[in-house]
Amino acid sequence: QLQLVESGGGLVQAGGSLRLSCAASGDTLAYHAIGWFRQAPGEEHEGVSCISQDTGKTYYADSVKGRFTISRDNAKNTVYLQMSSLKPEDTAVYYCTTVQVSMRGQCLMARTDTYWGQGTQVTVSS
Repeated sequence: QLQLVESGGGLVQAGGSLRLSCAASGDTLAYHAIGWFRQAPGEEHEGVSCISQDTGKTYYADSVKGRFTISRDNAKNTVYLQMSSLKPEDTAVYYCTTVQVSMRGQCLMARTDTYWGQGTQVTVSS
């Protein structure tokens, strides 16, 4: 069974950058589409970005488009989220999880299970 662990969060000033990692174990990451979600205090989980397994197609929420880049290194069983030009409103706990894929190979911000991992905290100061 695939298990995912997030890391790379921290405290950064507005305008700074961070790279989050989602490390997989228990199964081959290459078989799965992966999505990043985030949850700010008092808010619902928000879909941020995802990447398909076969086509490599990606998706970005409008709020992060042009600032965040998702990538995957199947050899390292890891998915990354490079975050640049960070804003205070990016402050949240970030989670990675497996997501669904459309018939055209486009990843969807729809989880395949209900489990949330521990996440990694990102705090952006103004």
